[in-house]
Amino acid sequence: MVRIICGEKGKGKTKIMLQKANDAVGETDGSIVYLDKNSKHMYELDNGIRLVDVSEYPISGLDGIVGFICGLLSGNHDIQIVFVDSFLTVSNLDIGGIEKAIAPLKQISDEVDLVLSISLDEAQIPGSLKEYIEVAL
Repeated sequence: MVRIICGEKGKGKTKIMLQKANDAVGETDGSIVYLDKNSKHMYELDNGIRLVDVSEYPISGLDGIVGFICGLLSGNHDIQIVFVDSFLTVSNLDIGGIEKAIAPLKQISDEVDLVLSISLDEAQIPGSLKEYIEVAL
């Protein structure tokens, strides 16, 4: 399942993502991975969550982020949830790339839940993606 947490920058998306990740620790038997643009939130996450600072890897565009997530999943079959904070920044995508990203991400989400934070107001999210919005700030 793909879930989106959207809202303009500074509205509290990361706080919600961190809370959802920490809450998921007690609700899942598998592993949880949190992808972020830096390691700033390391101490806010439960120690059972693997934080990956994606700035340490050459991820560029849709193929890059999809390949990176697939690599994580192929290396650890126990991963059940992947949180991607600042999805547009982490994947180096612009607003137009969001719709293209959903098809391969839906395919990945057959194996794992994906929770994406996107720094856009709900009105800026394309209509075809509205069904994936879990939280709009």
